[in-house]
Amino acid sequence: MGNASSILDAKLTYLYSRTGGSVVKLGLETTRALLKAVGVDPQRLPCLHVAGTNGKGSVSAMLEAVLREAGLRTALYTSPHLIRFNERIRVVGQPIPDEDLLRLLDAVERADEAQAAEPGGRQGTFFELTTVVAFKWFLEQNVQVAVLETGMGGRLDSTNVVTPLLSVLTEIGLEHRSFLGDTLEQVAAEKAGIVKPGRPVVVGRQRPAVAQVIAEKARAAEAPVLRADERVSVRRLAQDLDGQTLAVETGGGAWAPFRMPLLGDFQLANCALAITALEWLRDELGWPLSDDVVRAGLEKTRWPGRCQVASRDPVFLVDVAHNPDAAQALAAFLKRFRGERKVALICGMLADKDAEGFFRLLRPVVDACVLVPLDSERSMPLEKLLAAAQAAKLPAAEGTLAAAVRNAKVWAKNNNGIVVAAGSLYLASAVLYELGAEV
Repeated sequence: MGNASSILDAKLTYLYSRTGGSVVKLGLETTRALLKAVGVDPQRLPCLHVAGTNGKGSVSAMLEAVLREAGLRTALYTSPHLIRFNERIRVVGQPIPDEDLLRLLDAVERADEAQAAEPGGRQGTFFELTTVVAFKWFLEQNVQVAVLETGMGGRLDSTNVVTPLLSVLTEIGLEHRSFLGDTLEQVAAEKAGIVKPGRPVVVGRQRPAVAQVIAEKARAAEAPVLRADERVSVRRLAQDLDGQTLAVETGGGAWAPFRMPLLGDFQLANCALAITALEWLRDELGWPLSDDVVRAGLEKTRWPGRCQVASRDPVFLVDVAHNPDAAQALAAFLKRFRGERKVALICGMLADKDAEGFFRLLRPVVDACVLVPLDSERSMPLEKLLAAAQAAKLPAAEGTLAAAVRNAKVWAKNNNGIVVAAGSLYLASAVLYELGAEV
């Protein structure tokens, strides 16, 4: 096992070098060629397809948890991972074993060498290769339904070779401008590219410009639009360190209150999206998804790094928020959650993020801030991060991650405060590792 693990780590490190602006090539031709080469027909994979800017991972996790609760053999494909790559590819909740991942990576790499040598062929990217690995593993495992989260965008994302039972679009905002476009409408058009002819698309509240793009895409594809905000009401009754108590009402009536372990105001809208999708599967396809099953599955949903309580004394929250929309949601949560307590923020970000916009939205709820570098060549330099904090009028100091975690915990204990680590999934991963928290 140890040898397989070390070989796997080396292989993943090599493959991961195939990411970044000069390497990423949007398009589906290479993914389709690889799938064909390894004998995978993506149309044989019953699936739900989820895209968006914020919340797509949480919604995917909710859907998979409920479908598994219903007794279905489920698969979940998400990205990126928090601690280990295997987290991205799961069957009935369990990450793909090292030996199977290594075997499939070898097979896909061989296929990639062959297709890249063909006229017009090119070397596959990290995400293209790993998406093919995931699809092959899911079909080998005879899954009954897969929940697929897009990596970036939608229209040209490697996962978009499927014809899903339905699609889900979470909140859409500006991101990945160099790949998806400089305007909200352009980004929305790329994300809504997962909408398929005649297949329903579940949406919640969106900015007007985004809603219009989605409506046009759906109309062109003759795809029914299921509006979660019109079909499902989700209200919070209470919230504490262990989660929140929710009241749900659908067209079928009110549910008994239940506990969902995921914190954050934004999870209410995510929950409504998931319930809307699940009710369609029940009503239109006859899936065994009673209100009791849906509620039980939501109660068991785990999705680390999203307002996760990583430790309790003092309270230490870890969140993957990394853009202004997510910062706004995190700020709204902290405003309600902190009460009279002070908040210390530990932040590190990638170079292509809107750091000033991020800090500006968090400034009203943050009393102290420490900026740290990320273990990534794409990390935003500390001087640039500090300049962004200063521009947002957020007082900040610089430090190493280990010292920041240690000192913030001492500060929180001495000041009746809480600590929040946010700004990047890379940061969330490193902090959870530093704290020895469960993932």
